[in-house]
Amino acid sequence: MENKSEFKPYIPAEKVTPELTVTSIIMGVILAVVFGAANAYLGLRVGMTVSASIPAAVIAMGVIRILMRKNSILESNIVQTAGSAGESLAAGAIFTLPALFLWAAEGRADKPNIIEITLIALIGGLLGIFFMVPLRNALIVKEHGTLPYPEGTACAEVLLAGEEGGANASTVFAGMGFAALFKFIIDGLKLVAGEISFKVKGFAGEIGTQIYPAVMSVGYICGAKISSIMFSGGVLSWLVLIPLIVLFGENSVLYPSTDATIGQIFAADGASGIWSSYIRYIGAGALAAGGIISLIKSLPLIVKTFSGAVKGMSKDALAEGQTRTSRDLNMKFVLLAILVLTLLVWLVPAIPVSLIGAVIVVIFGFFFATVSSRMVGLVGSSNNPVSGMAIATLLIATLILKFTGSEGIKGMCSAIAIGSIICIVAAISGDTSQDLKTGYILGASPKKQQIAEIIGVVASALAIGGTLYLLDSAWGFGSSELAAPQATLMKLIIEGVMDGNLPWALVFVGVFIAIVVELVGIPVLPFAIGVYLPVHLNACIMVGGIVRLFFDKMKKKQSLKEAIINDGILFTSGMIAGEGLVGILLALLAIFGVDKVIDLSSYIPAPIANLGGLLLFAVIILVLLKFTIWKKRKNEE
Repeated sequence: MENKSEFKPYIPAEKVTPELTVTSIIMGVILAVVFGAANAYLGLRVGMTVSASIPAAVIAMGVIRILMRKNSILESNIVQTAGSAGESLAAGAIFTLPALFLWAAEGRADKPNIIEITLIALIGGLLGIFFMVPLRNALIVKEHGTLPYPEGTACAEVLLAGEEGGANASTVFAGMGFAALFKFIIDGLKLVAGEISFKVKGFAGEIGTQIYPAVMSVGYICGAKISSIMFSGGVLSWLVLIPLIVLFGENSVLYPSTDATIGQIFAADGASGIWSSYIRYIGAGALAAGGIISLIKSLPLIVKTFSGAVKGMSKDALAEGQTRTSRDLNMKFVLLAILVLTLLVWLVPAIPVSLIGAVIVVIFGFFFATVSSRMVGLVGSSNNPVSGMAIATLLIATLILKFTGSEGIKGMCSAIAIGSIICIVAAISGDTSQDLKTGYILGASPKKQQIAEIIGVVASALAIGGTLYLLDSAWGFGSSELAAPQATLMKLIIEGVMDGNLPWALVFVGVFIAIVVELVGIPVLPFAIGVYLPVHLNACIMVGGIVRLFFDKMKKKQSLKEAIINDGILFTSGMIAGEGLVGILLALLAIFGVDKVIDLSSYIPAPIANLGGLLLFAVIILVLLKFTIWKKRKNEE
């Protein structure tokens, strides 16, 4: 395993260059608000958000290097650090807070005001950052050679390519261009299917794959081992559990369904209907158990890191010999800020809990910050199942509230507020981890990155309340335009616990699956993520892992082999950036209704769209090979 003394960042610790400047702060704030609004809409519409770190880095690099003609890679890094906070805060907020609007629409509660939404978002976002301060050394530095942080690494590669120019930059920008084109064809023009499924008559299971270059790129960057563990979790869900549920319960009505039998759900929506109604509860149980197991295994390292940070609080950082690249926010300030935020959780009317309840919120928040930070190190922020962690949080928070006498709509609103804070904590801590990984590779100052993250959180928290109100006023949550799938699920879970009819059997099935997986020595979190996420996404990641495995097993001269693999990382990093940029563009087009104008799917028969999707997937792989194995090299073997 690499450690800090062996790793040399791009900008040496002794060299000081511009970072936290007026330019980088203004650009970061603008991008935080824009990405936050765009992702709020996207997530409420389809239930998923896109990572903004790499798009923000690309935009920063373009403005600072090309338009302003400044040679400042660390300044660009600060822009992406602040800018990406908006996307993460939006993701945490939209998965939970719309439930309050849904209850208001039913006449069961008052609609939350903008100040309450802003305070909940701000408290969650700041806690997510402050929890990561003592964890940075343990997760980013000590495990630099173990946790790949694919998007953080990709972001660094994009910035380095822009800095170094030449072939590296052309490889990254080629990846960006191709992925942007592919993404626009798939999700903009909708000329081909973005997801393809394969079924066998008489068997309820289903397998298939998404066609997105960025998802495949995550598999390439993570490698074959992690990809295959995730895929195996998806196989268990879609080719074992779903067929068994249909086989044994075809004529049964199983909660959360109250009238439709499993056979009727399957007939209407296929395997996806069973996954949505039942497997997600199993996945939530597996994720919760996996998170607890992961935390227990990480406790020695976390305790050691925390104690080391606390010991250094009373001493001057410079006197300790800390370099620019190892200096975090002052621990006294961090602990005081956490204390103040804990009191705010207790005192804010939107979160009607006791002081003990507020302490519990902070403890669970730190737990999920730790789990989220490790998880995104494996699978990236885009595939960080924040909603799965929110489900686990809501289960526990609602039970605690119920047993302490806080029931009815008051208890449910309290549970969703607590869940919102912890959901935002998980999203922001994951994003902060990726940003700090980028900074670690580049040689940024952690303290300045943490300040930039705070600025981004404050800006996006001030904007998210207005964004939710505007979207709710325009279409209404739960409508066909804004289905708010995650928030609807959270609402159902809370109502299920309060009414005492949650499908605990499904949750405990997931818990014991995670325990069995851990006992046989398989990393439990990637497997649990695989159980929770759709198999089509896992399969696309697996394709990227297989390509990487092929590269790793090549019988070529070591230097040439490393060059090919590195070109693959550069190209796939570019593909993640390109798809992310077009994802933001499509979200903005959707807000203005342009998406319907350019949608050509009605002119393409389904079989042709599926065949086109497969051909496009083959082209994506061939293009990757073109810029790696088939690339002309001066010193080729």
